Amino acid sequence: MDRTAWPNEALIAAAQDGDSRAITALVSGSHPHVRRFAHSLCTTPQDAEDAAQEALIILYRKIGMLRATGALAAWMFRIVRNECIRRAKLAVRHRERLPDRAAPSAEEEALQLLEAGIVADAIAALPAEQRRVLIMRDVQGYSGRMTADALGITTAAMKSRLHRARAAVQGELDRSGAGHGG
Repeated sequence: MDRTAWPNEALIAAAQDGDSRAITALVSGSHPHVRRFAHSLCTTPQDAEDAAQEALIILYRKIGMLRATGALAAWMFRIVRNECIRRAKLAVRHRERLPDRAAPSAEEEALQLLEAGIVADAIAALPAEQRRVLIMRDVQGYSGRMTADALGITTAAMKSRLHRARAAVQGELDRSGAGHGG
């Protein structure tokens, strides 16, 4: 299987039908993408690994709930995002106050979590074609050509969608006050 591609729709459909080999292959094939999502969204590497593992467990247990086989990436992104936010909230709630001033204050951490949540919500609110391009380019790190080819569009169309997606996310950050730059 191509390491840069999500599992194909036939494999997803077989997994949805309960084929245990397909489910195993689906989880295995999704793992690198889910890890990338988690490492880009979670606040710590440990939380990222835990969130990725939790997302893969959910995928394994609930693949039958996925409505459209083409929506796997968006579904997994939502699961990872929610798990990262949940873990970050738990960390803030349970964190012991350390006298070390080098560590960010609770207020700074809360603002960072709020900003991450605003970014994640802004990405989730994008139209599907913009969201796919943004995730492939900025989250997964695919090249422009690979992204365009994977989506079956021209490079110019990919660049246009990416620009609109980035502008929409930045606009949401500006409206919320989270894009203050520091």
